[in-house]
Amino acid sequence: MAAVKPPKTTPAKAPGLPVGLYAAQCEECFKWRLISSQEEYEDIRSRLIEEPFTCHRKTDTSCEDPPDIDYDTTRTWVIDKPNLPKTPKGFKRRLVLRRNFSKLDAYYVTPTGKTVRSSTKMLTFVEANPQYKDIPLSDFSFAVPKVMEETVPESILKSGFSSCKRSKKTKDESVDIDGR
Repeated sequence: MAAVKPPKTTPAKAPGLPVGLYAAQCEECFKWRLISSQEEYEDIRSRLIEEPFTCHRKTDTSCEDPPDIDYDTTRTWVIDKPNLPKTPKGFKRRLVLRRNFSKLDAYYVTPTGKTVRSSTKMLTFVEANPQYKDIPLSDFSFAVPKVMEETVPESILKSGFSSCKRSKKTKDESVDIDGR
């Protein structure tokens, strides 16, 4: 799961919020551990089903230690899907929370600096840049984490947050959005 602090501006004027922190939940003690980089997070997420995350995977950390971060309403949390592929080398995957907190948008920044927002556009990019033809298109996932409604700021909920229903807190790996 993940969390987001509400923006200082009103929702209508707030920019999209980029991911601020990455976290994974221990399979054994269920404590949240901060992950130091997007690359490390993606590595954990890409193998989460085969290799569940545990505190022992972090240097000098055990289940006896307090959590690095608590699941609470000081941030808006999102749950990422397990086993999404790691971002191919040279590309950067970006997740941005919409101003109304309804969902995140996923896109890739290519090594040439072009922003790609769909698998169709990625195919077009690869076809126009044959040096990337060996990268399987399945390595580009536009699947987005689910926003955990119970952690969305009340002011956003009152102003029109749209979600199907409140989500239950589940044990899974997630990203953290930090709006400050």
